[in-house]
Amino acid sequence: MPNLSDEGNQLVQDLAQRHGLSIDAVTHMLLAVYNGNGTMAQFSHPEFGGSGQWMRGGMTMVSDLFNNQLKCRVDNLCSDISNALATHQRVPFSGSFQSQNQGGSSAQSQAAGTIGSANSLFVADASSNWWPSEFGPPAAIGSQNNVRYAYFPASRRLAVTTGGDVWVYDTLNHNIGGFSQQQGVGGSINFTSQFGTVDLSTLPVISPAGVPQPSKVASVDNAVSESSCEVNPSPVGPPASPSGQEDILATLDRLGGLKEKGYITEEEFATKKAELLSRL
Repeated sequence: MPNLSDEGNQLVQDLAQRHGLSIDAVTHMLLAVYNGNGTMAQFSHPEFGGSGQWMRGGMTMVSDLFNNQLKCRVDNLCSDISNALATHQRVPFSGSFQSQNQGGSSAQSQAAGTIGSANSLFVADASSNWWPSEFGPPAAIGSQNNVRYAYFPASRRLAVTTGGDVWVYDTLNHNIGGFSQQQGVGGSINFTSQFGTVDLSTLPVISPAGVPQPSKVASVDNAVSESSCEVNPSPVGPPASPSGQEDILATLDRLGGLKEKGYITEEEFATKKAELLSRL
């Protein structure tokens, strides 16, 4: 359970006094409304008659179906919480990733792991943020199998991890809405955007330092625009120095990792490998 900030604690105390409820009951409902994107809640607490549901604008359900006084009390509290959350929300309640693999399993999530950095009523748990800190809070997160995603539309970045290294992609002009992974772990990873279904390996890979890494960089910006440009091949330079040879070998290792994770194809790897080896 995330910790409340000073603002959050003050809000809970004010609402508890205003509605005649305990601190625990108000805190429980605060988290329930937040998890419902600020507009709905599923709750279960003795002071609300057990389990129930609330939706902004007209629906309140409690276990005691004919207890209209309790319904009104829940509705008033949730409405106050919803308004407070909207006031303190730093990142819009925008959506989540819907990830689905071929076997049908999926995971969907708001950016709950960054609840503190997304809303000033909570204290962020930095240990749950596996993506580069300079990106701030993601608009949405998701996971399937052992792959996790975090999407940062403001900076056009997508972070992906399999539990070890974090790969950062330039999302170009895509508005990403979901992911799918074929044939289980290690299979090709696709994402959906306004352009349809796109292979993740077509996005440029950006290192944490912001330096592009070897990958198949298919510029969707150019693909969807009406203009195009001709790129002349680079002239062949002199043989690589010893330090340059080490850089080339390190690049080959990174390419091998991309291929093993399914981010580039065998053909793409072989083409880039031949290009790099020709410089030795």
